[in-house]
Amino acid sequence: MPKVKKLEIEAPWRPTREQLAAAANKTLPDILAPGMKLLLVGINPGLYTAAIGHHFGRPGNRFWPAMYAGGLTPRLLSPFESGLLADYGIGITNMVSRATARADELTREELQQGAKKLERKVRRYKPRFVALLGLTSYREAFSRPKARLGRQPEKIGDAVLWLLPNPSGLNAHHQPRHLAQMFNELREAIEQDGRRK
Repeated sequence: MPKVKKLEIEAPWRPTREQLAAAANKTLPDILAPGMKLLLVGINPGLYTAAIGHHFGRPGNRFWPAMYAGGLTPRLLSPFESGLLADYGIGITNMVSRATARADELTREELQQGAKKLERKVRRYKPRFVALLGLTSYREAFSRPKARLGRQPEKIGDAVLWLLPNPSGLNAHHQPRHLAQMFNELREAIEQDGRRK
């Protein structure tokens, strides 16, 4: 696995305090295509992400370094290059579409409604794997209080279901090395599944 010390993004611009406040409840377009190998599911956009209009956009978020270190992208992408994921057979959506300052601002009802919407998207676009990034949110949304990280025994539609930690810089439980290892395990499972077909 490649080592990534720190994501150094030269962002085209950074949102102002006013732009961040105005981003509350905004939504981001999904990156979806039929037959993806992997659909990544965030909890919901943060204000910074919604303000710049690109998934996992906050500079402290460890999503992009983990994607690269785990071998899911051939190079370290910036959030401003999120559209390139479709070229790798990868899509992104969110459990809840509205932006908030923190994920804990979402209600259980919102998460459960988001789970139903996600199931419809998975049945429509038919990805081979679905990876949710956020264990606590998954437990609430799908009423699975004992779920653990990694491959799940249940599926969403026909897709293999995988749980990954929330890559937010606020999640101190999982360090970059551990995130890279978990993303790498997912990549290996996708490749193994592809060889069987």
